[in-house]
Order: sequence, then structure tokens, then C-alpha cells
Amino acid sequence: MTTAVWLEAAQTLIQPSVIFFLFAGVFIGTMIGAMPGLSATMGIAIMTPITFWFSPVNGFAMLMGLWNAAIFSGGIAAILINTPGTPASITQSFDGYALYKQGKGGLALGVNVIFSAMGGLISTLCLILFAGPIAKFTIKFGPTEYFMLALFGLSMMIAVSGGNVLKGLVIGAMGILLSCIGLDPILSVKRFTMGQTSLLSGISFIPVMIGMFGIGEVLYQIYNRNKAQEEKEQKERKVNLQLGKVLPSGKEMASITPRCIVSALAATVIGAIPAAGGDIASIICWGNAKKVSKHPEEYGKGSVEGLAISSSANNGVIGGAMTTMMTLGIPGDSVTAILIGSLTMYGMQPGIKMFTEHASFTAQIMLLMLLANIVFLVFGLLTVKASAKVLNVAQPTVWAAVSVLCVVGAYALNNNFFDVIVMLIAAVLGFLFKVYKFPTGPFILGLLLGGMLESNMRRALVMSHGSYMTFISRPVSCVLLVLIVITFLSPLIKMVVIKKKPKASIEDSV
Repeated sequence: MTTAVWLEAAQTLIQPSVIFFLFAGVFIGTMIGAMPGLSATMGIAIMTPITFWFSPVNGFAMLMGLWNAAIFSGGIAAILINTPGTPASITQSFDGYALYKQGKGGLALGVNVIFSAMGGLISTLCLILFAGPIAKFTIKFGPTEYFMLALFGLSMMIAVSGGNVLKGLVIGAMGILLSCIGLDPILSVKRFTMGQTSLLSGISFIPVMIGMFGIGEVLYQIYNRNKAQEEKEQKERKVNLQLGKVLPSGKEMASITPRCIVSALAATVIGAIPAAGGDIASIICWGNAKKVSKHPEEYGKGSVEGLAISSSANNGVIGGAMTTMMTLGIPGDSVTAILIGSLTMYGMQPGIKMFTEHASFTAQIMLLMLLANIVFLVFGLLTVKASAKVLNVAQPTVWAAVSVLCVVGAYALNNNFFDVIVMLIAAVLGFLFKVYKFPTGPFILGLLLGGMLESNMRRALVMSHGSYMTFISRPVSCVLLVLIVITFLSPLIKMVVIKKKPKASIEDSV
């Protein structure tokens, strides 16, 4: 993108309305991330349809602020009550809560804010540097490559199946079948519409996301509600706001920062892998940092370095996930899956067109991500001690607010009550999936990528006159095919390795 495009994007972002929505997103995201049980995915799913009332730049200002802030603020609950506010905050509880018990809660919260912002800024800079070249490479992609890309994205069902591959594949197939509802992408023939005109355009993706990650989660929390445990947690959440100093010393910053930069870069790469989220990145970075640390014995017992590594990793994922989404149209995680739906609703399609026809808006999104990290850095440091009060909100109050926002958001999408019905059905499905331990990730992947898979496969076969060799003869599609095969075979390889390990140990002992 040219200098003129970046200047135009920067001029757009200094408008008061954009700054207001960015601050609003950071404020909402901080509250959502700090509340255990809520997540950045839920927040984005609920707020996305509401942003359709705004201009695209104002809507994405709110979403970028919410996403970045929600990931960082998940560390607040992890530090103060040893309960990760978001999945990406898992490893922050290892050292953060130990620091809090040592009377260093303010320092832990300050480190969380500072290094989360550092991780986010580094990953966003990587997005700015590498997204354009990757997008230019996709110019060579035709229907064959896009089909294999969609299939590769669907192969990530294995990664998001939570250890139960069979359940994941079954649920993923359900999502693909639902994506077939509506008009045939080639012949425009009605399919599975059951005479309902509302189904001609297919199952809308956003209401399904709102239902599964919003009301579905609320229903599951109500189902598992334990009043005695809830009262106990409520007492624990009434934390002492005298948390001590907030900012780390210059010496601590100098010793920690280089490792955190490496952690942020590693998390960016991990985030670019479809289905690899902040939880995976933070675990990998924290574990490897412990191996090379000068004081590994402190990790898990109140290590400032360990907390900083985790903080830089969880927000470092965001830039990588956005790179995959904006250049290839493949969601890096569940949030970017929703953002693809948002771009589609605005008439934009991830890929090279984002960097040619919509270059100015793409630059605006990237700059908004930079600004979001700066805003939550300032906001987070100013409200470190006050933010602890967010944890004292009663769960029923949260459930009621989330439910209302879900219904309003689903209806606001198209001003259509049918979307509310879809959302409620998805909520029941999401609740049942959780109760019976079925992963929701494969279902969302199937629904999102099913249409891309079918339409591009049929176009590729038309162009090749029905020859399936087109999927092997083209270099990019052949490489993707190899990756897909490796992905599907990886669980079998792991099983074989695990079975051989005991035998090897017995032979060694003999």
C-alpha cells in the first residue's frame, strides 16, 4: 500500500467519532475480559451486529478496541482470583495469582497491561509488514487453490476438537451441511429451504455465532450453577484495592523486554496458524521461556518474567490471526471467523481485494489495531486498581445483560425476527454441545468454510473438464494437499508414538 493510502487512513482515524468508538470498545472489552465465563469471542459475537448501525470504520474501531482489550483484561481475573477471564489468560494465573498473594498484585496487573500492549503492537507491526506481500502472492490463486485452502481450514477441525477427533468431525460435517442451505452457488437452484424465503440466502453466520457463544454459554453456566460456590467466589472477588506499586522498575523492564519481544514474535507465527489461539501460544511461550530462563524455579511461583512472557504472548496472537484472515480468508481463530462475516456484510471479501479495491479501509483496520493497544495501555494503567471492581458484578446480572444484547444484536443484523429464531436454535445447540462435550469450533468452521469449499471445487472441476488431477498438478494446491494429509494423519502418528514409548522404556530397563 502506498504512502498516500496510509495518510488517508490516518486522517480518517482522527475523527472524534472514531476515537469515541475505539474508547467505547476498549471499555466494553475490559469489562468482558475481566469477567470469568465471558470471552472476547462472546463480546465480538454480541457487538458485531450492533456495529452494523455505524459506518464501517466506526464499527471496526469498536470491535478492534473490544478484542484487544478483552484479551489483556482476561489477565485481571487470572491475577486476582486465579480464574482466567479468557482462555488466552491461562498461564497468567500461574504466576499472576502467586504475585498477588505475595502482596504484589499491583505490579502483576501493571506487567499484564504493559506487556500485553507490547505483544499486541509487535504482532500488529508484523501484520502491516507481511500482510501485503502474502496477499499479492494470493493473486495466483484460482478456484483450485481456494478449494484446497478451504479444505486446509476445515482440516483444523482436528486441532479444535479438544482431543475428541470423531466428535469434532461429526460436528464439522453438520456445519458443512448447514452451509448448503439456500441457493446453489452455480445454478441458483433452491436447496433445503422448505419453502421459507428467509432461507434463500442461507443460514446467516452471525446469529449462529451469537447463539452458540452468547446465550448458549449463559444456559450452560446456569445449568452448572452452584450457589454455594458462587457465594464463595463472590467473597474472593472482593479484593483489597491496596495492591502496592504498579509499574515495574527499569531494571526489571530491561531484563524482561528482550524475552517478551521473542515471545510476541513467536505468538504472531502461532496465531497465523488456523485454529491456534492465545491459549496455545501462551502455553508454548511460557513453557519454552521456563526452559531457557536463568531462574526457572520461580516460574509458577510468582515470576514477573513468566507473567510478562504470558502477557506478551496472548495479545501477540492477534496480529497473526488477522494476517491469515485478511490475506487468505481463513479464520485464525473464532474472533476472526466473526470478523470475516462482518467484512462480508460490508460488501468486502478477505484476500487481495482488501489490499487493492479496499486498501484504505484495510490500512484503517491495521492502524486501529495499533491505536487499540495504545489506548488500552493508557486506560489499563490508569484503572489498574479500579478495574478489580468489575469482578464484583453478580453472575445473574451478567447473564441478563448478555441475553438482552444477544437478542437485540441478532435482530439488528437484518431487522428480521427470523435471525432471532436462528440465534435461539443455535443457543440450544451450543448448550447441548457443551453438556455432551461436543466441540463447537468444528461446527463454526464447517458453516463458515462450507460454501467456499463447494463453490470453488465445482468451479475447478468445470475448468478442468471434470479432471481431479487439477488438485494435484498445480504447485500451491499440491503443497496444501500434503499439509492436509499430514494434519489428518497427525493423531494416528501420535498414537503410534505413544504406544511405542512404553515398549522402548521396557527394553531400556532390560
